[in-house]
Amino acid sequence: FDRKKSIITLDFINSVLLGGYTFYFFTTGSLSIGSVYVLVIVLEITEIFFGSAMAAVLPSLVKKEELFDANSLKTMVVSIATMVAPMIAATLYGLLGIQGILLLNTITYAFSAFSECFIQIPKFHKRPETINMVAFKKDFIEGLEIIKHHRIIRNIIGLGMVLNFCLGPLFSVGLFYVIKEVHGGSAFQIGLFSSILSLSMVLTPMFLGGFAKKVSIEKLLIYSFFVVSFIIMLLGLVITEGLLPSTSVFLYILLLSFVIGIFVTMANIASGTLFDATVPKEAMGRVGTVMSLLMVIIQPIGQVLMGVAMDWISPEIPFYILGVVMALSVIYYKKPFLQPLVEKEVA
Repeated sequence: FDRKKSIITLDFINSVLLGGYTFYFFTTGSLSIGSVYVLVIVLEITEIFFGSAMAAVLPSLVKKEELFDANSLKTMVVSIATMVAPMIAATLYGLLGIQGILLLNTITYAFSAFSECFIQIPKFHKRPETINMVAFKKDFIEGLEIIKHHRIIRNIIGLGMVLNFCLGPLFSVGLFYVIKEVHGGSAFQIGLFSSILSLSMVLTPMFLGGFAKKVSIEKLLIYSFFVVSFIIMLLGLVITEGLLPSTSVFLYILLLSFVIGIFVTMANIASGTLFDATVPKEAMGRVGTVMSLLMVIIQPIGQVLMGVAMDWISPEIPFYILGVVMALSVIYYKKPFLQPLVEKEVA
């Protein structure tokens, strides 16, 4: 499809949606919980379409030999945004309130749509010309067929799902629960933990990008996953009640989370580069549609299971389970990455 039209349209839809919520808040003075859920769900749906449209933009604009550097820069920029966004959001909320934030988001999405009009994106796959559920379903089915017949792509997506299933719950539920509920951590400690994790993802492309380029992308991906799986199990040992003083536990959590952030960032860069180099540009949208949907679905499932586990069993046990799941997944998926690859492109 015409990715440029899709990207512009989706940003415009988000702008209109948030504009509607701004007007609704202005007239009623509040937002119900149900309306907030609807907003989040619709924004997530548009994000899936947006991810599908954006999947081939980077490899369409960048030479194959420059993909690693491009993905490193992309990862660094996204990590910086992730790190500063909560601080900016808190400041804006204090200054403008929720109505001001909704209005500002409406304007920024509109500006984004306008600025994207001037981006030149090559058209490799021109159908369909419109965005709708029928086109999405067709792309999704075609994407499944491509993945089904290409082991490398299948394994990249499999590892990505494992990463989202394990690390999403670990950092958004597990460690927050351990720091705040188990060890009585303060709001400052929670903020410091989030900042340290984001900082590791910003610094990795800057200082380790050169080293990572010297290693085979396939090996970098697999070895990074292996290291992360063992560090997660080590985190389980660290948070075991009575093994270490409470003050030391928090310091070890910071240190190990920083190291996890380094290896996760390298794994993300490696998987992104390998994905961009393996999937033909004309198939990027279809494969990207499948991958985006699966990534969106798998993380909340892991978060729910992590929440249930934290309520019913000792906090360290879910950490051991996640570490083992990731290690076994790497063993299961590693073979095509560590053997000579005969074919890396879809026929």
